[in-house]
Amino acid sequence: MATTPTQSLHATATPHLPQVTEPRNPGMPLDLNWVLNAQANTSAIERRAATIGTRRSVKKAHQAAWLLRAITCIDLTTLSGDDTARRVERLCAKARQPVAPALLDALGMGPITTGAVCVYHEMIAPALAALAGTNIPVAAVSTGFPAGLSPLALRIKEIEMSVAADAREIDIVISRRHVLSGDWQALYAEMQAFRAACGEAHVKAILATGELGSLRNVARASLVCMMAGADFIKTSTGKESVNATLPVSLVMIRAIRDYYDRTGIRVGYKPAGGISKAKDAVTYLSLIKEELGDRWLRPDLFRFGASSLLNDIERQLEHHVTGNYSAGYRHATS
Repeated sequence: MATTPTQSLHATATPHLPQVTEPRNPGMPLDLNWVLNAQANTSAIERRAATIGTRRSVKKAHQAAWLLRAITCIDLTTLSGDDTARRVERLCAKARQPVAPALLDALGMGPITTGAVCVYHEMIAPALAALAGTNIPVAAVSTGFPAGLSPLALRIKEIEMSVAADAREIDIVISRRHVLSGDWQALYAEMQAFRAACGEAHVKAILATGELGSLRNVARASLVCMMAGADFIKTSTGKESVNATLPVSLVMIRAIRDYYDRTGIRVGYKPAGGISKAKDAVTYLSLIKEELGDRWLRPDLFRFGASSLLNDIERQLEHHVTGNYSAGYRHATS
């Protein structure tokens, strides 16, 4: 029997991030035949993507359950040049208590947290201090984020420094030129080096899909990064002109499904950039459920990269409980 949204939520919405039970992705030898045979029918993908949020609606208690689940999968993020320790501390306070206790009580829920806090390397220490006593991981962006064009040795050193500073997750950016030139061996070797530098820290490979030129390139880059050991594949840095989209997501999660079918290894997925509305979060969760199944609806395999999404979700939950919308400034995260 299929798990309902409410049942699925209550199974995993705990005060702290659930312990990861999936084995790390060990990677595999580069299979160029598999990579080069990967195609993407753009018109069919766009037609499928257009139906995701329209065929059915999620209402009332079920919608609230999906929104609470979405919160547990958010990488609450600040990646600005004017970040300060104080801003990060406020963000971490929101990660620890993303929803007002009175709202959770009204919904029959205990405490929940976001999936992680994502910051630049320089903000790892204040984030760790602010999250002390929780199991919320700190994720650090690395490898010359967002362009990824610094020398390879420096990018690897940046990973090593963030791991040494106790970041538990590393979001790396790939070299887009390897994809655009079809140099899959170079992309594979680069991703392997990043994976090795991460050690025990989980690695999320940011493809910057808005800069890869085609959905076919997205499919091939997804496969190569997974073959090289990526624990997650992620759409965007949030700094590109085009970030997460449903067609791109469909291509990436189908690559994840193919990889699982062949290897038995589950790789996570993280859409990032431009996801700021509660209804969009529900749409993405529905896509994951339909294409990958319930196991991927947990924070060890699915994350949103977002900064303002939590604000809108909390407003929608308050409306569900009280019938009224609160002002957006009441839910500021920084």
